[in-house]
Amino acid sequence: MDWPALTLSLRLGALTVLILLPIGIFLGRALAWSKIPGRGFVEAMLTLPLVLPPTVLGYYFLVAFGGASPLGQAFHAIFGQTLVFSFSGLLVASVIVNLPFAVQPMQRAFEAIPDELRHAGACCGLRPWQVLLRIDLPLAWPGIVTGLVLTFAHTLGEFGVVLMVGGSIPGETRTIAIAIYDRVQAFDNSGAGIMAALLLVLSLLALGVTYMLSSRVGRRHG
Repeated sequence: MDWPALTLSLRLGALTVLILLPIGIFLGRALAWSKIPGRGFVEAMLTLPLVLPPTVLGYYFLVAFGGASPLGQAFHAIFGQTLVFSFSGLLVASVIVNLPFAVQPMQRAFEAIPDELRHAGACCGLRPWQVLLRIDLPLAWPGIVTGLVLTFAHTLGEFGVVLMVGGSIPGETRTIAIAIYDRVQAFDNSGAGIMAALLLVLSLLALGVTYMLSSRVGRRHG
């Protein structure tokens, strides 16, 4: 078992979840109820990471994060290091790639909340932030948790984007998925099998949690 790679993957997954929690709630809630122009285009943009090959996403990240890009130059000027082939670049890429996994379940959960409840809360004098805390979040929590669980599981298993943006730097960008690939390349099938089995178990647990929460939402609104 490559413990540094596992630790880095868990750290990357946890930070990705923490960053996407407020972003997912904001975007999911906005897309569920706002009648914004071009909403379909926004939803399509958020869904792109699900359909684009990881190599395509990784290529665009390399261009956007590279030393010749404004973002890459600004990051280097502020922090004194490059954005590509670093944990920071890996984290930014992970947040973008996991947007649909976080936003879509939260959006569906907010859409399932009856408008009458929210209107009743407003009529009772609740301010918008009070409606969010007292009505929206308590009712949408299964979708929120589902989004976070899927985000965490997908982060652990992401390979293509991680390899292109971060490479395989031990302790910096080599995640457990990259470590499995390296072990296979080195003909260490035993080590690769142990790490692959761990990812399999984690993925099954994540899917079990999401299906359990989905069935709970279905019974509540059925």
